[in-house]
Amino acid sequence: MDYILSFLSGGLLQFSWWQVALVALVLTHITIVAVTLFLHRSQAHRGIDLHPAVMHFFRFWLWMTTGMVTKEWVAIHRKHHAKCEREGDPHSPMVFGINRVFFQGAELYRRESNNEETLKRFGYGTPDDWMEKNIYSRHSVMGILIMLAIDVALFGFLGLTVWAIQMAWIPFWAAGVVNGLGHFWGYRNYASPDTSTNVFPIGLIIGGEELHNNHHAYGTSAKFSTKWYEFDIGWGYIQILRVLGLAKVRRMAPKLKLKPVVPAVSESTLEGIILHRYEVLARYTDMLKKTASDELTRLKPQRRIGSADCHWSLLARAKNWLHHTDESRLEPEQKADLDIVLAQNQSLSTLVQMRTELTRLWESSSASSEQLLQDLQAWCHRAQQSGIEGLEQFALRLRRYAA
Repeated sequence: MDYILSFLSGGLLQFSWWQVALVALVLTHITIVAVTLFLHRSQAHRGIDLHPAVMHFFRFWLWMTTGMVTKEWVAIHRKHHAKCEREGDPHSPMVFGINRVFFQGAELYRRESNNEETLKRFGYGTPDDWMEKNIYSRHSVMGILIMLAIDVALFGFLGLTVWAIQMAWIPFWAAGVVNGLGHFWGYRNYASPDTSTNVFPIGLIIGGEELHNNHHAYGTSAKFSTKWYEFDIGWGYIQILRVLGLAKVRRMAPKLKLKPVVPAVSESTLEGIILHRYEVLARYTDMLKKTASDELTRLKPQRRIGSADCHWSLLARAKNWLHHTDESRLEPEQKADLDIVLAQNQSLSTLVQMRTELTRLWESSSASSEQLLQDLQAWCHRAQQSGIEGLEQFALRLRRYAA
């Protein structure tokens, strides 16, 4: 009787509560590593190739700890990138609202996983062997039930808590935090055509997935960190696997190396700007916001005058919308207020117009290289003749880009 009570209270291992908590953290971290390395970087984006033994371990582990099917996860994620923040995006806060994605992200995932068209169109190239067809996909619930039995056997009643944490770990961190907060709150290194953000510069808890804006800028890169102060623990694991001959990196984000200012814009300059377009656009947006801030500072002493106060208030609100390169993302009221501000401020109007012209360099699909080069040369000339100091300095910096 005493043995049965002892087993129920502590299981086979008879660990203390803090030892059980430590084991739970290790187990859930392995699950995070399996998601970011196998599902995300290897399967969804082909940024790395993993050894078959490593791939199968991750598949088995995810079957045991999440019940997720590789083809479903990959298809849903690829569809998210293909339709990011537009109708059809499976889990965008801009479409469904932050509360629903953060608290019901797992439900959105389950709903999309039943969409056969999504799986057919976006789920190509995922494992399709005997184990996948007959075990992992067909009996996805069996694995998590086996995990429940193992947890209870090892830790007794505390094993139920360990299992519950394992089941909630990915829905909370991946579906809630990455898919929710990763498009709602944080900082941006790159002006990618979406609202993706880096939730935190140190990617430890979610395996580097915290650096979500970096990932959206260079989706196929095996490494998510791009700035010196950022850390991607997933990349650290990839490096270990590389040394052991268990992984091969296929794609990396390009490194920005600025050359000395050249007297004339060349084809190499054009290639460099297109290659680093999201970094270029992010710097341009920073310059645009600084111009708006300087204008707010200039107008502040005049705020007591009615019309000046109205203009100041409009500009203060509009400053928060200047990062949108696609005005269709603005609400009609926001668009109307922004139009009023631009009509009243020639410098901001010029900057917004020239940003639109600059983005055409990498959005054009029909212009020849010669035409794009001529457009860039004309753009730089107009920028340097604009009389706007920030724009003039920006045009000089553009000449330092190279492929």
